[in-house]
Amino acid sequence: MKIMAVDFGDARTGLAVCDRTEFLASPIGTIQERDFNMAVCKTAVAAKEYDVKMVVVGYPKNMDGSCGERAKKCEEFAKRLGEMIPLPIKLWDERQTTVSAHQFLNEVNVRGQKRKEVVDEVAATIILESYLEYRKNHPDETESN
Repeated sequence: MKIMAVDFGDARTGLAVCDRTEFLASPIGTIQERDFNMAVCKTAVAAKEYDVKMVVVGYPKNMDGSCGERAKKCEEFAKRLGEMIPLPIKLWDERQTTVSAHQFLNEVNVRGQKRKEVVDEVAATIILESYLEYRKNHPDETESN
C-alpha cells in the first residue's frame, strides 16, 4: 500500500511516500506554508497527487509520553486532513525524528540553507520508515494500523 508521512510544522511541512510494496520510503518535498489551513490543503493535494492510500502524521509527544501544544496542533492537523480526504489518517510517535534528521544531514555534510530546505522531508522519511518497520513486524494488525 502506498503511504505518505507528514512532518507538520508551523512554517514547513515535510512529506515522504513509500512504494506500493512498503519497502522504500522517499522524501517528496517540503510545503513552505505558515497558514495552517493552507498547509492542510496542500498536504491533501499531495496525497491525491501521489495516489496514497493512507497518511501517517508525525505525533510529537514529549519524552515522558505526554502531549504538549505541538502534539495538539498535529492532532488538529490530522483531523482536518481527514475531513478533506477519505483516507485513513494515523498519528505516529515522532519523538527524536528531527534530531535524527539533523544527525543524518551532519553525516552527509548538508549545511546551511540546503539543510533548512530538506530537514523536514528527511524527518518525514524517518517517520515513515519507523511506521513501515512497525507494520512489517506486526503483520497481524489491520491495514489501517
